[in-house]
Amino acid sequence: MKSKKKIVLAYSGGLDTSIILKWLQENYNAEVIAYTADIGQKINKKKIINNAKKLGVKKVIIENLKNIFVKEYVYPMIRGHALYEGVYLLGTSIARPLIAKRQIAIAKKNKAYAVSHGSTGKGNDQVRFELGYHYFGPKIKVITPWRLWKLNSRSDLIKYAKKHKINIPKDKKGAPPFSVDDNLFHTSTEGKVLEDPKKK
Repeated sequence: MKSKKKIVLAYSGGLDTSIILKWLQENYNAEVIAYTADIGQKINKKKIINNAKKLGVKKVIIENLKNIFVKEYVYPMIRGHALYEGVYLLGTSIARPLIAKRQIAIAKKNKAYAVSHGSTGKGNDQVRFELGYHYFGPKIKVITPWRLWKLNSRSDLIKYAKKHKINIPKDKKGAPPFSVDDNLFHTSTEGKVLEDPKKK
């Protein structure tokens, strides 16, 4: 029997990436490898593994990158006095190249033909991930669900999650929630009005 193609997904264990995981399985008939980079964010390994396993994932990789993140990314950035507009810490943007690099390494090791991420098509994160993917694995396909699927609203996501019996946290059932990204270096929060690109 011919083995399925493999996709390595940057997976947080939350609602959005769980929906993406199921969507990839449905639309690409592929085995999805769930990859989580531990860079010092609040992390529940048991929840990540359980959520992925419920969706039929055979391989879940949670990799501790804290030391390399600080030594090879955060320290050089601090030495270079890198601040956006002189005030904003670049903790999120500096983490993405490392995650992309490791995701590509895992894709190569597992002979995966593609990688995927959960960034929306609105912000800088998609660019940060994809430039890293193209640099470290130029021959590996990049799948960007938020720019491809027809799930255009929070209610669409909730309906999809209910249909596929994906657990929906209480704070995700109403209006678009705040999105929090944190690591050893800093925490950034966005959401609500920022979700609408028409509003400045």
